[in-house]
Amino acid sequence: MLTVAFIRENKDLVLNGLAVRNFTDAENIINQVIEKDASRRATQAKLDNALSESNKLSKEIGILFKSGEVQKANIVKEKTGQLKELTKTLNEKLSAYEAELSDLLYQIPNIPNKLVPSGNSENDNETVFREGDIPKLHDGALPHWELAKKYDIIDFELGNKITGAGFPVYKGKGAKLQRALIAYFLDKNSEAGYTEVQPPLLINEASGIGTGQLPDKEGQMYHVGIDNLYLIPTAEVPVTNFYRDVLLKESDFPICNTAYTPCFRREAGSYGAHVRGLNRLHQFDKVEIVRIEHPDKSYEALEDMVNHVKGLLQELKLPFRILRLCGGDLGFTSALTYDFEVFSTAQDRWLEVSSVSNFETFQANRLKLRFKNKEGKSQLAHTLNGSSLALPRVLAGLLENYQTVDGIKIPEVLVKYTGFEIIN
Repeated sequence: MLTVAFIRENKDLVLNGLAVRNFTDAENIINQVIEKDASRRATQAKLDNALSESNKLSKEIGILFKSGEVQKANIVKEKTGQLKELTKTLNEKLSAYEAELSDLLYQIPNIPNKLVPSGNSENDNETVFREGDIPKLHDGALPHWELAKKYDIIDFELGNKITGAGFPVYKGKGAKLQRALIAYFLDKNSEAGYTEVQPPLLINEASGIGTGQLPDKEGQMYHVGIDNLYLIPTAEVPVTNFYRDVLLKESDFPICNTAYTPCFRREAGSYGAHVRGLNRLHQFDKVEIVRIEHPDKSYEALEDMVNHVKGLLQELKLPFRILRLCGGDLGFTSALTYDFEVFSTAQDRWLEVSSVSNFETFQANRLKLRFKNKEGKSQLAHTLNGSSLALPRVLAGLLENYQTVDGIKIPEVLVKYTGFEIIN
């Protein structure tokens, strides 16, 4: 969430940034924020004056009673009664202004970094890196959902029976390959200096607000209504919330965590051939990396995270590309995002397997995540996160790109985790 002070002092910068995002009604909302803030500050000033006057009169009453001037003391007491009513009214007005201001601020996305290109959709994203040759598959090569059925490693129909579409059942070597990928990603992240954690899979409302998943305008989170809890859409949410309402020291940076969790997303409105098989699921496994950084170091950290994910895909020997997301495709909370996509040879299309983002202070302001700087002043930290990696589309890419007439080969780096070299 942007701070009111930042909006007030940098109105043109904010409006220009929101224009890059194609954010509609930006000027109207920003003007409302500035007007509500002015009303809030004026009300706060009146309240402060009323409280100060009330304290002054209370002392005066004590002096008058001690000196025996009871009549004068009672007159002053009447004034303090009037001031009490005034402070009550002002407090109510102040609370209303603060609630209205919060509602407005929750509607405003993060300001894009200057590197974010203009654009309306994913078609306007910039390719900044590409590596790996697209393999030439044998005649009769299959998409991953057909391979899953042929080798009996993923059962989409059984998952549909148990729960519904988008909840596959992994079986035999499919389940072992899934577990191998999780272990491999966690090991690589740990080697890179990330501390492994295991967070809850359910979060409360404060946690969802802290990282920007709530208010959930698109209805993408699963809500457990009776307990008012939410199934996590990514490990980013609980792990980043470890540091909600925390005051750090500069020496605490960098804070680096990694976590494996199942993730849950309703994916409302997703239909068609592009969501078939593992392309889009309601429940899926993902390994995440999360960093809390000093503002001066966060973009250096973002580059380090991008290079780390790049290294994983290079070791898996999958053809991939890195995209810098344009303003129209940028997530609500992000200042700059790089997407990683693996080429699905059998489907002849690119599949997103990771997003690596710097949120700057946007989440930290919601989380009240601060640190004491060298001058001893409290300052907002920067938060970052990245998929390292999301498993379904990585698995789809592996099954399709590594298929042969004899079966599906296992990438060399995974053999020690799977215990087998081929699925046949």
